[in-house]
Amino acid sequence: MDHLFNLLSSPWPWYVAGPVIGMMVPLLLFMGNRFFGASKNFEHFCAIALPEKVAQCSQRSGYNWRDYKWSLFFVAGIVLGGALAGWVFTNPEPIKLTAAAQALIQSYGIQQGTEYAPAALYSLSPRNIVLLLLSGVVIGFGTRYANGCTSGHCISGVAMMLPESIIAAIGIFGGGVIAAWLIVPLLF
Repeated sequence: MDHLFNLLSSPWPWYVAGPVIGMMVPLLLFMGNRFFGASKNFEHFCAIALPEKVAQCSQRSGYNWRDYKWSLFFVAGIVLGGALAGWVFTNPEPIKLTAAAQALIQSYGIQQGTEYAPAALYSLSPRNIVLLLLSGVVIGFGTRYANGCTSGHCISGVAMMLPESIIAAIGIFGGGVIAAWLIVPLLF
């Protein structure tokens, strides 16, 4: 049992975690021609919460959220897995960063401790709340505009060589580089 706990509480190397995530694509396709992605679940949750609003649209489009119950369970598993990883299987070792990464973080005025979530970034200060709300709006708009999220485009779409997913993946990672190198330094 200790071996299993140690396995689940330490980070997996990329050459193990990557193929495990990658195997989800053929598994979902085999299990019913399903597409790996999480962002469409917001549409399903809205359909559950506002059935009378969705009923008008679904009569025209044939949409029925009950056809996507598997996806709701998938997202519930993500939430449960994240909660277990954060509370039960927390890695007791202090975070290991290179000297360059530590210097970069300190140049932003953030004192790096041993925690994965520094209080300067994850406290509920008014500044952080505004940043979170703005970030959520930008991510939500981008997800809707691209007709999918990172998991859908970068895992399933790229694996199936869909041109729109390849373009979306380039945009997602390009946006991440721009945010990390140009926007974050302006915020801190």
